[in-house]
Amino acid sequence: MRLLHTSDWHLGRSFHRESLHDAQRAFLDHLVAVVEEQRVEAVLVAGDVYDRALPGLEAVALFDEVLHRLAALGVPTVFISGNHDSARRLGVGAGLIDRAGIHLRTDPGGCAVPVMLADEHGPVAVYGLPYLEPALTRERFGLDKGGHDRVLGAAMEQVREDLASRPPGTRAVVLAHAFVTGGEESDSERDITVGGVASVPAAVFDGVHYAALGHLHGCQTLAPHLRYSGSPLAYSFSEVHQRKTMWLVDLAADGSVSAERLDCPVPRPLARLRGRLAELLAAPELAAHEDSWVQVTLTDAARPANPMDELRRRFPHTLQLLFEPEHAPGEEHPSYAARVSGRPDLEVAEGFVRHVRPGSEIDELERGWLREAFESVRQSTDRAQELPR
Repeated sequence: MRLLHTSDWHLGRSFHRESLHDAQRAFLDHLVAVVEEQRVEAVLVAGDVYDRALPGLEAVALFDEVLHRLAALGVPTVFISGNHDSARRLGVGAGLIDRAGIHLRTDPGGCAVPVMLADEHGPVAVYGLPYLEPALTRERFGLDKGGHDRVLGAAMEQVREDLASRPPGTRAVVLAHAFVTGGEESDSERDITVGGVASVPAAVFDGVHYAALGHLHGCQTLAPHLRYSGSPLAYSFSEVHQRKTMWLVDLAADGSVSAERLDCPVPRPLARLRGRLAELLAAPELAAHEDSWVQVTLTDAARPANPMDELRRRFPHTLQLLFEPEHAPGEEHPSYAARVSGRPDLEVAEGFVRHVRPGSEIDELERGWLREAFESVRQSTDRAQELPR
């Protein structure tokens, strides 16, 4: 059976305030085309369909559109909810949608109820394990304590029990949204450390032929039967070296797996640049990054004037600006008080805002608010000094 494994769409998410709506639409167009061209027999989406529990209307419209397109192809599709999704909202209408071949698995109580598929070699049981928040799901699995590892382990015990009741030779596929030990993280994943346990052991998935994992945004193989597809788009600059793909998985008659990575469309490449401002603006070897989304770390000893404006003249898609001044060996780092001594109040305030909000320059409206605030303080101070003592 040929399966297409994807996850972590995060519909509705932006990239440092840049809209990804068109890029996400392009990915979904690509996914539907792959299903047709590669004769995919089932699509597996391992959680984080949306970026937040209350997705915007544009994100919902994208999801609705791709559901209709997949249903029209007659290719069964299994979704699970991830830690970014609202399981209840994503699962609305699951019973009715199920009839169209779109299977939304968001209820922890249904972990051991598989979607039954079949090919010329016999039955394939697809178990959808939604993200299992321990505090909310322990009681369902008869646990009084424990983190994600124990809850997911209990769910997998139910899966193995159900599989044992199936006809001999039934192949088993599991979808799960978890941080499995040995996986590599990115900056764009929301922490799911719960109950003191950040990860679950790979052995939790023993007994099944393929585990389609979601949550980590880098495509990776933990074992031949245990893989993350990763996110189809980059959602942080920590993913600059990641190749964004889906897994095209062939499940053989004996349950063995072969898999091929299929590239996803790249809306714009990423680049992380580091150095002094003048050097970055002049270096000819950086011409290749002039159309990229760029993160810049400036190492100038003193903060240059209007660095974002200067950078965007050469790199118009600079989205994040960081400062890590380099100091000569043995040179003392001046204190904050020394660095701001003698500088105007407004300039100090602007520098603080840049520090706590890296990559975002202050606009004229915000600068006006700061001026008004300082003026108000000055007026209040003047009035207080005029009062008789």
